Amino acid sequence: MDIQVIEREEKQVVGISWNGTYSQMKSIPGLFTVFKGRIKEIPYQTQESVVIAPFHTRETEITYYITTPVEKIEEIPEGMVGFTIPRKNFVFTTHKGRIEDVENTYHKIFAWMKEYGYEQDHYALCLEIFKEKYKLQNAFGDLHYDIYVPVKTYRK
Repeated sequence: MDIQVIEREEKQVVGISWNGTYSQMKSIPGLFTVFKGRIKEIPYQTQESVVIAPFHTRETEITYYITTPVEKIEEIPEGMVGFTIPRKNFVFTTHKGRIEDVENTYHKIFAWMKEYGYEQDHYALCLEIFKEKYKLQNAFGDLHYDIYVPVKTYRK
């Protein structure tokens, strides 16, 4: 697994949001189906073929967004949210494998961060980015998506 630190530019997104406890996270995959049914409602979409899933965690709950990049945030469809993901440094890797292995991928990221002296920025959004080219694989449970964990410190 290749892990590295990168800087991502700010990105404007519009999509749906979900908030729940960790025991309710099993409902998150169904949100992608809901989003797929509503994505055409979102104006000013960019040509990027990705779904960006920013999220932030707290002690007892998680807020998870399923979004698409937009050129500008002017008209937000009812029941959706729009916001700007700020420019930020992230620890980055690609998860490849089953949904049951996702937690292990995050453990490897956090172990790498500890080994190299990076500290997670808990005030910033983590990102999961799903690329169109892996859509079919992802649908059949062979997940391929990028994971970005925000960091406070950055060493070149």
